[in-house]
Amino acid sequence: MAARPSFTIGIEEEFQVIDPVTRELRSHLAEIFEQGKAILKDRLKPELHQPVVEIGTEICPDIRAARRDVTSTRSYLARLARDNGLRIAAAGTHPFSHWATVEITGGNPRYERLVEELQMVARANLIFGLHVHIGVEDRESQIRIMNQARYFLPHVLALTVNSPFWLGRETGWMSYRCKVFDKFPRTNIPDTFTSWGDFQEFVNLLVKTRCIIDGRQIWWDVRPHVLYPTLEYRICDIPMRLDETIAIAALFQAITAKLWKLGSGNLTFRPYRRSLIMENKWRAARWGLGGRLIDFGKEEEVEVKSLVGELLEFVDDEVDELGSRHEVDYVNRILERGTGAERQLRVYRETKDLKAVMDFVVEETEHGLDLAPAAGVARRPQEARP
Repeated sequence: MAARPSFTIGIEEEFQVIDPVTRELRSHLAEIFEQGKAILKDRLKPELHQPVVEIGTEICPDIRAARRDVTSTRSYLARLARDNGLRIAAAGTHPFSHWATVEITGGNPRYERLVEELQMVARANLIFGLHVHIGVEDRESQIRIMNQARYFLPHVLALTVNSPFWLGRETGWMSYRCKVFDKFPRTNIPDTFTSWGDFQEFVNLLVKTRCIIDGRQIWWDVRPHVLYPTLEYRICDIPMRLDETIAIAALFQAITAKLWKLGSGNLTFRPYRRSLIMENKWRAARWGLGGRLIDFGKEEEVEVKSLVGELLEFVDDEVDELGSRHEVDYVNRILERGTGAERQLRVYRETKDLKAVMDFVVEETEHGLDLAPAAGVARRPQEARP
């Protein structure tokens, strides 16, 4: 049996950059990147679309270090945006900006190839997610844990749904981001693999036949990272509050640790068919915490909140060892307060104004951050909001 994994944590968050007057997405972010690179270096990354900014943490040994890192990087990015007369916002889609008016980031050969291959599908992929890396150094353990962790992905998606609007319309979906990303190849729940070698043969075939440049162009909801010794969870909309991001990262860490512990005792959690798990994923994206998922063992529908409670019980014996009980317990706050999608919809139904929704998202994104301006930096004057 392989040595116990480190279960380190790495978190990547994709933010919208917003004009605080129009509440539209803002392109041409050269100043933010030029200034931000001095502090965050390669942890601040442009994405395919110009108004998308990704920030990543360092490799964090535990959830407390991850909280400090996310708080610091979010705060810095929020201050940097404000210093340039802008705001950052954390939601899986923008409520009303149209992808056709948003410029593509130039000068990146990977992005240029992506747009050439996927055309409008790539241009319309204006979405914002959360990626969580958990350190699992042994490649065979990565595959075994991935096979089993797939079952829990819809449960966690239901906690993070945060994209109910698209192109100025209420979509009827709690995570419309999932439906936009569905159009990409090599997405959604992965198949099972018998071993690391089996997975490598799959990747090598795609590279050999020019389907992909490398394994980073496999965008599954969970994947072994081809460059880093991590299992990467990619299913979630970006949550609004940093407390939510930390809770979800802690939950993924606990799931990974629990499944490894089962395997170390020659126990296993049954890996279900991809097609069955996909049934639960679309339900989670459609209804979030307000719906029902299928309990495949019982062969019946069960309320999502009940299944989330069972998930918390499943990982309960891991959280004290990981030092993450406080963070995982915040999942209960999400159950009480509602998901980002539910909160966006409440604002819209009270105001009938998507700009008010955007103001709320910005406010929630900045909750708990240090927004004091950098020393010696004068913020640009801003027009009054209409």
